[in-house]
Amino acid sequence: MGKTLAEKIISIHAKKNVKAGEIVVVPVSRCLTQDGTGPLAIYKIFELGVEKIYAPERTYLFIDHASPSPRKELSNDHKKIREFANKTGAVLHDIGDGVCHQIMIEKYLNPGEILIGADSHTCTGGALGAFATGMGSTDVAVGIATGKTWLRVPETIKINLKGNLQKGVYAKDLMLYIIGKIGADGATYKALEFGGEGIKNLKMSDRFTLSNMAVEAGAKCGLFPSDEITYMYLKERGRPEKYQEIFPDNDAEYENVIEIDMNEIEPMVAFPHTVDNVRKITDPECKNIRIHQVFIGTCTNGRIEDFEITAKILKNRKIAKGTRLIITPASREVYSLCLEKGFLKIFNEAGASINNPGCGACVGVHQGVLADGENCLSTQNRNFRGRMGNPNAFIYLSSPATAIASAITGYLTDPREFL
Repeated sequence: MGKTLAEKIISIHAKKNVKAGEIVVVPVSRCLTQDGTGPLAIYKIFELGVEKIYAPERTYLFIDHASPSPRKELSNDHKKIREFANKTGAVLHDIGDGVCHQIMIEKYLNPGEILIGADSHTCTGGALGAFATGMGSTDVAVGIATGKTWLRVPETIKINLKGNLQKGVYAKDLMLYIIGKIGADGATYKALEFGGEGIKNLKMSDRFTLSNMAVEAGAKCGLFPSDEITYMYLKERGRPEKYQEIFPDNDAEYENVIEIDMNEIEPMVAFPHTVDNVRKITDPECKNIRIHQVFIGTCTNGRIEDFEITAKILKNRKIAKGTRLIITPASREVYSLCLEKGFLKIFNEAGASINNPGCGACVGVHQGVLADGENCLSTQNRNFRGRMGNPNAFIYLSSPATAIASAITGYLTDPREFL
């Protein structure tokens, strides 16, 4: 019997054939922590008595969640991370560099690698054909210290895509539809594997969005095969030599295969307080919902392609009175591109607040905490109660196009009205 993508990548690192359900110990290619999880990982490394970490040049420490720090307690955590980087030689990305997942795909991660990260959205890297998965701080600490980790090889659900996304419909809409279809726990500890002829119509930015949100269905990872689109992305990034073809076998065994025609997908919105509580923007429930804050950014939709569509719709328009618009690029590179292309001028003139690269309002620590009873439409990946800092507020999720259309009208709005 052939192998799924997850089985194939893990088999390469385990140096033996593995199947779903097996527990294996494998070498890891790269490890990451962020400022919310890094201090505990550092503490555990010291608790183990480790003075020299296994591969400092492949260990990445990010200060992105509370960046810049809003309180002294977090400032002290940041200090601890910086001191650990200086002591061990681990790679540090400090405030303003951007979100860990975006920087990993821009600069470091490659097909066929295993990445473990002390952040659930580490699965973003699966779009590059890497087995990228989130773990707890202690597990990642052991990976940093020893260069190895343990995995239960996940069963795989195949998402077979055909067709193409229509005008005004984006990868975020597709992923919200998928999560609504299978449920927020429909893929718990499974691998979501995206395939079918339709993936040829998805840019790398689309694939990153889909892989990023795999965990919102409970998945361990969200994997794409590496192909010509992957190669061109790596070439643009200056590392074409890192490309290798990784694809599932034709006779791979899947737990389930879900067929989706992308031509039929419409703009989608996830209602509070779960990601699988989805509606089509044309559904009656979406009418007359007042939006007090719109947030465009994060590791899900903070890439240049997201701000391109945002700027296209917003140009020569203003945001609605009584609606706040927060723009947060996912990395310095994205911020620079927005500057070069004139997008920041468009955002600024429309009345937006433009924040430094990082997680921003998504984590609910600063840069956009909501007031009681307010509705926020966000391009982030989660809308749990209290996610943005206030359990008495309400978070809706959508694509950047739906978000900016709604910022202009002040209400949930179909972006196709502006395209």
